[in-house]
Amino acid sequence: MTNKRPFASEKVITEHISEADLKTYFVGFDFGKYRYDELVDLILDVIVDFAFGFHEGILLEYNRRMLIEAAKSIYGIKTKVKSDEIEIFLEAKKIYVDQNSDIQDEDIEKKYLKRGEFGEVILHLLLRDFIETVPLISKIYFKDTDGGTVHGFDAVHIGPSVSNQSKISLYLGESKLYNYGKTGVRELISDIKNHFKRDFLRREFALISKKQTSFIKSDDYEDKNTLEEYKRFLEKKERCFHLLDKKNKLQDILDSVTIPLLCTYTSNAFNSHDNEETKEFIEEYEKEINELKTYFDKELKRMKEEVEDGAPVKTNLNIILMLFPVPSKKELVKRLHTKLYHQQRS
Repeated sequence: MTNKRPFASEKVITEHISEADLKTYFVGFDFGKYRYDELVDLILDVIVDFAFGFHEGILLEYNRRMLIEAAKSIYGIKTKVKSDEIEIFLEAKKIYVDQNSDIQDEDIEKKYLKRGEFGEVILHLLLRDFIETVPLISKIYFKDTDGGTVHGFDAVHIGPSVSNQSKISLYLGESKLYNYGKTGVRELISDIKNHFKRDFLRREFALISKKQTSFIKSDDYEDKNTLEEYKRFLEKKERCFHLLDKKNKLQDILDSVTIPLLCTYTSNAFNSHDNEETKEFIEEYEKEINELKTYFDKELKRMKEEVEDGAPVKTNLNIILMLFPVPSKKELVKRLHTKLYHQQRS
């Protein structure tokens, strides 16, 4: 039986608000210094889990070779820009580490590089440890093995239903790592508008469903310590793939879908305080969070009013806004690239 929080994030990350539609997090200070090193190490701890999912079993105990392989898989991710294929994490690394620069929120021409900033990895970590999900599909794994596009969501996990913890839900997550919280939240609203359309959802569900048999069978599973947990995962996996059957109504599928939306962003609260336990820090933190949640609700309502009647986004979607302010998005990404890049070069 594994720890409910397999990566023990609570030792570094505090979950300050945990509500059905809002979850907020922060990392504190140690002798007045922000705990960057601990946060970076924690995020990198999840790299193997993020890259492989459960396709090769439950890999919480892994060796150095697997970490190197996972890092290489991430730095090998490519996307097509005009007629060229670009390695997005490698290009992002050049900007943050080699040039000591940043990708600005409003830089449309480099928007494709935003995926190279680790937002998906942070979302994976928070889902695994604080919402107790398990990954259903890892697009990194399939990008590395068959080169094909798997899905367009930043996370496809299985987790507890928001309305009924005894039931499971399919988690379709999106993430943003931005300099400004409002910009990131606005982009998350845009993702909802673009992704929760009939044609997009049906296409994505079909792509996900193609990977239904891409898991080790329980009879061939070698790790006896996690075998029972893996069998429980296979049961949940089958229920989720059954849910995505093209014969099912889209509205029935969406009733069993949860949409976590993570915005990790630069916050001034960490630059004007050096102790997360003070009343002053908490007040500034909560004020910022409340402003972003109010802005999110307003923009989501406005967006729903603009789309046509009968669109999936008009339904009562189970959305969780997740907010994770940090002192500097640029510094966090730079440190992550510096450490992970050296791992895959080892």
